[in-house]
Formats: sequence, C-alpha cells, structure tokens
Amino acid sequence: MSPFNYNLENQVFIVTGGSRGIGFEIARLLLDQKANVVICGRKQEGLDLAAQALGAGDNLLSVQAHVAKNEQIEALFDQTLERFGKLDGLINNVGMNIITAVVDADPGLWHKIIDSNLNGNFLCSRKAGQIMRDQQNGKIVNISSIAARRSAPAMGIYGIAKAGIEMLTKVLAQELAPFNIQVNAVAPCMVRTAFSEPFWSNKDLHETIVKTIPLGRIAEPIDIAHPVLFLCSAGADFITGQTLLVDGGASAI
Repeated sequence: MSPFNYNLENQVFIVTGGSRGIGFEIARLLLDQKANVVICGRKQEGLDLAAQALGAGDNLLSVQAHVAKNEQIEALFDQTLERFGKLDGLINNVGMNIITAVVDADPGLWHKIIDSNLNGNFLCSRKAGQIMRDQQNGKIVNISSIAARRSAPAMGIYGIAKAGIEMLTKVLAQELAPFNIQVNAVAPCMVRTAFSEPFWSNKDLHETIVKTIPLGRIAEPIDIAHPVLFLCSAGADFITGQTLLVDGGASAI
C-alpha cells in the first residue's frame, strides 16, 4: 500500500505498454489507488502474466493492441468505454529501441522505432483527446526520456522520437487547454527495466552511467510511477505542456 493518496479512486486510466517495466509499475500504483485500469500490449501472453501479477479484479482490463495500428487503438478505446463508461487519463508509456547508428539504419528500422514511440503516442492521444474533449476534462501523460535532450550512442532514432513526443505534449496542451484537459510528460534517466538491461547489467557501463547522476543511482520504475500519478491528479490541474525531468539530477550538471 502506497503512503501517498492521489485521490484517483474510481477514475479510469489507460496505460499503454502496461504489461511490464514502467507501465506495469504505473498500473500497479493506480490499482493501489483504487482506480480502474486498462493495460494494453502487443502480446496476449504478456498481458495475461501482468494481470495475474497485478492480482486485480473487475477494475483491470487488458487489451491486446499495437499502438501504431489505428484500428487496434480504436478497439482499445471502445472496449475501455464499454467497460468503464468514461476515460479520465491516458498514460502513453510504450517505448522501444533497436541499437543502431542513425546513418546506418535501414529505413524500415527507422519507421519501426518512430511508429512505436511517436506515431503510437499520436494515435492514442488523438483518440483520448477527442473523448476527453466531449467530457470537458482529462489528463494525458507521456513518457519521454532524457534521450530527447541529450544524444547518446545507438539511441539516436529513439531520442528523435522522444523529442517529438515532447513537442507533441506542448501542442496538445495548447489545443486541449480550453476543454480542461492537461497534457504533460515525464522524462526519466535510465530506469532499471528489461528495456535498458543491456546497459545497466554491464558493470562497467552501469558505473559510468551512475557517475553522471548526482543522486548516485539509476531510477527504479516506482521513481517514475509516482510523478506520473501526481500529473494525473487534481494537484496538477494548473500544470500543462510541461516535461518533468526525473533523472536524479543528471540534467543539472
């Protein structure tokens, strides 16, 4: 049980990529706050394992969906409204990277990374924005990365996509503000998940990364989940168009 109360009871949230990593932790914390949660992912097996681990009942819905396929996103939101009748928040968490230099990347690889990170974010935010506009309220929180602001070897396409997400956050915040909808982003440093395991599991590389973080460690998924829930709460009603850096002070040096 979390010691924090974000007053999200009975609210409805979609968490893309909610079957593992940061998304799983966000879903877990939302359920802990007695919210209704919809998680989506590309693989049904992963969704089933996540649902079992989350141990939730009728307040959890898992939907197989690829965020870059519009017809699957339409079905995701339709099932959410059919089950819960409304949508209070969307957390765009899906992210993927394939290690490559930009100049050596096959165009198909470029499209794959951009599709999952940026285009999927657009498709989900577009649909959520339309629903929330009719409701006259809502929250959208995008997961960005410090890679959006600092180029890194083999992370170039990913960083470009995340930079696009931060501008999309600003644009949507401006467009949706008249409808009482707040749109923000959270930009973590390296987080201890399977996504980044090739980096933090290497002792020498891990030590090099930690030296760039004043707090002296990489982030854990819970370090990202709490800022996300704050931005989903009434405490963030006057915050929009912002990207909150959750990087242990890395951007301060």
